Amino acid sequence: MLRRTTLATSALLIGALLLTSCTGSNTAQNPTGEANPDATLTVRLSLEPSNLDIRRTGGAALEQALVDNVYQGLVTRNADDDNAITPALATEWNVSADGLTYTFTLRQGVTFHDGSELAADDVVASLQTAKDDATIADSSDLAGVTSIAAPDASTVVLTLAQPNIDFLFTLTGRVGLVFNSGDTTNLQTAANGTGPFTVASWNTGQSLTLARYDGYWGDTAGVAEVVLDYIPDDSAAINAAVNGDLDVALEIDPELRGQLEDGGNFTIASGLTTDKGTLAFNNQRAPLNDQRVREALRLAIDHDALVETLGSGDTLYGPIPPLDPGYEDLTGSVAFDPDRARELLAEAGAQNLNLTLTIPNVYPGTIATFLVSSFADVGVTLQVEQVDFTAWLQDVYTNKDYDLSFVRHVEARDFGNWADPSYYFGYDNAEVQGLYAQALATTDEQQSSDFLAEAARIVSDEDAADWLFLSTPLTAVGTNVANFPKNSLNVRLPLAGVTVSSE
Repeated sequence: MLRRTTLATSALLIGALLLTSCTGSNTAQNPTGEANPDATLTVRLSLEPSNLDIRRTGGAALEQALVDNVYQGLVTRNADDDNAITPALATEWNVSADGLTYTFTLRQGVTFHDGSELAADDVVASLQTAKDDATIADSSDLAGVTSIAAPDASTVVLTLAQPNIDFLFTLTGRVGLVFNSGDTTNLQTAANGTGPFTVASWNTGQSLTLARYDGYWGDTAGVAEVVLDYIPDDSAAINAAVNGDLDVALEIDPELRGQLEDGGNFTIASGLTTDKGTLAFNNQRAPLNDQRVREALRLAIDHDALVETLGSGDTLYGPIPPLDPGYEDLTGSVAFDPDRARELLAEAGAQNLNLTLTIPNVYPGTIATFLVSSFADVGVTLQVEQVDFTAWLQDVYTNKDYDLSFVRHVEARDFGNWADPSYYFGYDNAEVQGLYAQALATTDEQQSSDFLAEAARIVSDEDAADWLFLSTPLTAVGTNVANFPKNSLNVRLPLAGVTVSSE
């Protein structure tokens, strides 16, 4: 859920987790009737942003709504194609052999929603501001950039101090978004991007409406408008869908899916995410600074049973999910073994252990209840402290005052947290830090992936945390909807290609 200090709070709700054997079918690609270019697409989301300033406000709700739809960068990523880097405001780019110089060719004929033309100076100013202004989300991701320049009207050149194989991916995030320099738009309540949709209206507490931008440089959006309907209650969302008020509903409760399937108007789909349900151990606090204790806690958890209890799901035994470079299936690295857990606790002198789990109250109690029972079985008493997210940020994330904690880390390519001893995990391993540095510095993608995989194995082998599940939420897609995206919908929701058929 956290990548450095960037918060993805809109992904906090426990989504439906889908086992491979229970995977729903994909979105129907041939709905009945012709695509209606004047249609409205209504999508249910769980949490809305607190404001629209995507540069300075945390929360994946903003990325869901605005990235690729309203705002764009030089490049973007396609989650449905293994997060491949694809062109956006740049038509092409070249990386020097030493990995230090990135040269982008700007797309011509691009206008902002206020009608002004995109210029190379806008790109330079946007990236320079993102680098220099620490209040901008993920500003530190550009710390390695030594120069941002526009040698001519159609070219932007970025120079790095040292190679960073993740740099293009970094530019697909918030720090890479391009804004109109000198714009006076109040970005907390309005927007002025280059994307296929404009922000038409925001009914705070209810919905955000996007309207097709007819001056868009690419293919025009497939619908006239999109209504992002914010419905936090799962039952209310299902009722809205059944009543015909929604075309798509994200993160539906698996226990309620039958109400939609029975009606025949929705297809239930699932997709991959980088959303890691992480049980953090405070590696700097006794007794969790003893690996035997950390291993015992992992052995006490029946991960398959937990996933089943949650409604379905995918297990994950390491810090890197399948969509990220360096992923390796670590199934079998830790097996449910309460007897061995008791032995390890005895060896560590940690019998009758009392620990506290700090967990944001936006999560349902199922996870905490399961852990309390699992740990009690091996002689560990777990006290559950439910806090609001603001308190979690202060106590756990900032002050590192916790024993165990649970949050969902939704960000892609966030392995660097394990190479940062100052991060709230408190995990400090020089070999992991060295491997991560090598993974970034090489210009060979396979070599980088190999370094990351090796580092991830060490993190898992040292039981630095426990990865309870990989979230693969269920999405209900109306049979009148085509081309709805599938993967990583809790952080990106590109909607330009979606169509809705006539009644």
